[in-house]
Amino acid sequence: MNTRKSVTVRVPAKVNVQLAVGAARADGFHDLANVFLAVSLYDEVTVTPAETLTVTCAGPDADQVPLDRTNLAARAAEVLAARHGLSDAVHLHIAKNIPVAGGMAGGSADGAGALLACDALWGLGTPRAELLKMCAELGSDVPFSLVGGAALGTGRGELLTPVEAGTFHWVFAVADGGLSTPAVFREFDRLAEGRSVPVPQASPALLAALASGEADALAATLANDLQTAALSLRPQLAATLEAGTSAGALAALVSGSGPTTAFLVRDPESALKVAAALEASGTCRTTRTATGPAPGATVLSS
Repeated sequence: MNTRKSVTVRVPAKVNVQLAVGAARADGFHDLANVFLAVSLYDEVTVTPAETLTVTCAGPDADQVPLDRTNLAARAAEVLAARHGLSDAVHLHIAKNIPVAGGMAGGSADGAGALLACDALWGLGTPRAELLKMCAELGSDVPFSLVGGAALGTGRGELLTPVEAGTFHWVFAVADGGLSTPAVFREFDRLAEGRSVPVPQASPALLAALASGEADALAATLANDLQTAALSLRPQLAATLEAGTSAGALAALVSGSGPTTAFLVRDPESALKVAAALEASGTCRTTRTATGPAPGATVLSS
């Protein structure tokens, strides 16, 4: 086993450029056609040997991050250690930059980052396919956080097929407070009562637009089946979406289960203009600009 003193892994946020949601399954999950795009907002997870498993966090909204074994980073260390018959005694430090409970897979990113970092710290060399299986055990979005880039997620989102993507520019408006992903799915189910929910499928037009790198084409095809549910729970997000589009965004949508809202723009200059207008509008707490696709979990230092 390796004797490294520490390992740091950088891991990206995501935006769902398409999120098609099917009816609730018997196991409580939903079949999805989930087109992920990793974007250049990152958390960094640093692991060091310790006497027991501990978690610390610093950065925006760090006070909202659980520091016990419910944290996905801690669960990742547990799962990997158990798989290899090791002690999970490490200190996990999360440098948080991805919005917390914002629909951008920040918790999932930390789980993927911790898994890769512990694997490197312990010198395990776990095969990629095995790491992806463990990611899927941790949560539906965790495998994509490991892989990054752009991908179609099927099943409950954990079965990934890479897709082509040009470079796109984004502004993200961070709301006050978070939204519970299970609560948004419950609201989706409530709103869907009494009607037939189609089998989720990726849009060929969206996949072609994503591959082309043409912002106008992608803007015309962005879709999120959870948006209505998120707006039902947080109606004020409609004002944020309107503020961004009025400022010149090509398209706007709720990111995943929200409440972060995502704005597709043409170029970096447009991103700065839209971000400034959103902050001046008073409809969000802060903004972030990013590009995508971005690489998945990456070891920075050891």
